[in-house]
Amino acid sequence: MSVPKRMNDSVHWFMNDLSSRIIAQTGIPNDRFHLGKLIFQSLKDDPEFLLQIDGSTGESETNGSVLKRSIQCAIALTNLGLKREDIIVIMAPNHIHLTIPFYASLYIGVGTSAVDRTLGPSMYPFLLSFLFELKECFEVSRPKVIFCQNEKVTDVQLALDKLDHNAHIITFDNGDYLLNYEEFLRKYGDDTSVDHFRPSDFDPEKTTALLIATSGTTGLPKSATVTHKNIAITNPYLWIKESQFPSPTRMVLICSPMQWMTAIINFVLSPIIRYTRLQSTESITPEHAAYIIDKYKPTFTIMSPTLMTTLLKNGLAKNCDMSCFELIYLAGSAVSRELLEDVKQVMPHTEVRNIFGMTELSSIAFMQDNGPIESCGKPLGCFQYRLVSLETKKDIIEPNISGELWVNGPGIFKEYYNNPQATLETFAEDRWFKTGDMFYRDEHYNYYYVERIKLLLKYRNHQISPLELETVIRQHPAVQDVAVAGIPDAECGDLPVACVVIRTGHTVTAQEIKDLVKDNLTDTKQLRGGVIFLNEIPMTANTKIHRRKLKELVLTMDKE
Repeated sequence: MSVPKRMNDSVHWFMNDLSSRIIAQTGIPNDRFHLGKLIFQSLKDDPEFLLQIDGSTGESETNGSVLKRSIQCAIALTNLGLKREDIIVIMAPNHIHLTIPFYASLYIGVGTSAVDRTLGPSMYPFLLSFLFELKECFEVSRPKVIFCQNEKVTDVQLALDKLDHNAHIITFDNGDYLLNYEEFLRKYGDDTSVDHFRPSDFDPEKTTALLIATSGTTGLPKSATVTHKNIAITNPYLWIKESQFPSPTRMVLICSPMQWMTAIINFVLSPIIRYTRLQSTESITPEHAAYIIDKYKPTFTIMSPTLMTTLLKNGLAKNCDMSCFELIYLAGSAVSRELLEDVKQVMPHTEVRNIFGMTELSSIAFMQDNGPIESCGKPLGCFQYRLVSLETKKDIIEPNISGELWVNGPGIFKEYYNNPQATLETFAEDRWFKTGDMFYRDEHYNYYYVERIKLLLKYRNHQISPLELETVIRQHPAVQDVAVAGIPDAECGDLPVACVVIRTGHTVTAQEIKDLVKDNLTDTKQLRGGVIFLNEIPMTANTKIHRRKLKELVLTMDKE
């Protein structure tokens, strides 16, 4: 029987050794937080290491190749006129060219805004018809350069025209009339060698590394400004329980597009900590995930509970060898105890952790330290924590009482970019970040997720957690997936509606779903809004439940 892993300082010793070597060369103490210099040195340390594989095309690339190409891109961006705190946009699938301009921007102090490549005409009916989602993104970031696929050029140009904003558009693939990537390098690059290039000097505490859109599952997304120092401090905690460095794992499967923190963490850490990235030009559908897992045998992944549930309930996990995974983080939405136990049945030797993180925290908030499997874990050394009562606004010091999680520390994001009002509203005095999430802790300081405050329903002044109803309904063997939303009622407040996806080959009626809830929960938590059967639950690109779209469905569809 293996000895359980505990949180330890090995990853920090490794990072201190790396940063000390960099500081010895530059003489700048703050370079320990300079992501560009950390990545640059790490790529140089092992040029033959296999850094990335495209599971769709089979293409692969070493550290040395990525280093050379990212240096060429950094030089070209500089010669184009970009300077510190300018912004570039990257909107493309997870192919092997994606991180080249990202690393280049980190070398020279330029910020990157990764944008959902599927964005099209606005889905928000309350906006004027000529506005586009892309326009919303570009209006915030005002990018100087946009890297995209040729198929998105028309949409990008239209959004820029609506803003009356000029930006250089560079296509990763060949286009009709705009600069493609190779032409961009020929026009603005030079023959500077790897040995003669040096990343720029700047203050990593103040310099923007990324603009990351908040999830936008309940409203219009905002862009969180995340600095080099934010990420350099928080991201290593992902590996706080490991002791072998470099290479605590062999290969990570990236399930998220680049605009989500779950992908960014691995794009940043993979060259530094030294493990191979398995990414894909194709979207990570359950079928494609099963295919590349079976082919490449990744050892680590951060996966949404929804994707894992689909892999298990559709039988896809049985058709591929999931035993290759040493470690799986389930993140992005609430993780039930039942799902954790189901995963352990299929992968008994895999360590599975329920984790909670936020864009605004630049990483994860807790780490499992051999506590109850349904907890998100214990506090990390880079943060301070408070639980605050929604009613009294006072700190909760007793265990097992729910309150809003407030967090402070050097990993907290800088601000919402060009949105001072939203920034003001989200920070309390002394820069305590109000997460908007309900938690409680036990006597041993294990923290447990309760619900997003915005999602709580209220029936005749009784609070209802959609998560609680979803957990009960998922117990039915015919239910593949479920999401609960509310419809407004003038007299009662909110009436819960269950949106249910039936498992292939099974049947269940609306009344059976209602009876299941009735048998397990109190009268105030019943499905008074009814039941809707869907082919699929609306999801974001990161496979989180798209609560805003779900709300639109329950308001317009017939209910049983």
